[in-house]
Amino acid sequence: MTNNLIKILSTRPLAETVMENARAKDFEIDIASFIETNNTIDQITGRKISQYASKEIAVVFTSMNAAEAVIDCLNALGAEPEWTIYTLGGVTQKILEDALTGSEIFGDAINAAQIAKTIIENEEEEVVFFCGNQRRDELPSLLKREEIKVDEVVVYETIETPVKIKKEYSGILFFSPSAVKSFFKANTVDSNTVLFAIGTTTADELKKHSNNKVLIGSQPNKEFLAEQAMQYLLKANQAD
Repeated sequence: MTNNLIKILSTRPLAETVMENARAKDFEIDIASFIETNNTIDQITGRKISQYASKEIAVVFTSMNAAEAVIDCLNALGAEPEWTIYTLGGVTQKILEDALTGSEIFGDAINAAQIAKTIIENEEEEVVFFCGNQRRDELPSLLKREEIKVDEVVVYETIETPVKIKKEYSGILFFSPSAVKSFFKANTVDSNTVLFAIGTTTADELKKHSNNKVLIGSQPNKEFLAEQAMQYLLKANQAD
């Protein structure tokens, strides 16, 4: 391994296989989280989820954190709902498919707008949107414009935990708009740093805070984004 490592910052933990692959290719990946998430399902919300679990309804997830919170609640209730689920692809879809085997899952979307489009095309009249306290307006706004009723159920909260970074990085990986906002409360980035976003909403938030090059992952998967970032930066480094 050379001493001239290509440095990447990831704002979420990555699988050990990715970290091992990075070391083998002379990358150094640091992990630093700029947000915390907490399950906020209380007795009132738990009763609402219990009621919905007994109905054949359409539900929406745009976050892995929301999926995990609702699944934990359903497991505690011993409930196995038969829902129609609209969700992002990647990890969120996999979590839901593994846990809610009695539900039909539409998980090909790469962003909230695509989820809304599928819901509209399927002529749903109302949906339950399980979300966090900092959810974006895009999905409910698109659905309400089509007169689709949306019941928003907040099941987790996001807390910003900004911290000052001390290194310069060739690339930084971002996985949510909240992490972007928290990061830039304490940091600026070198003009040559490439910013990698898990999806379009995260990319849009990055463009509000920086004029740096922003690249969007072709799959909504954090390990895939890390591999794409390494491929890009390795080529750029060789070109130099």
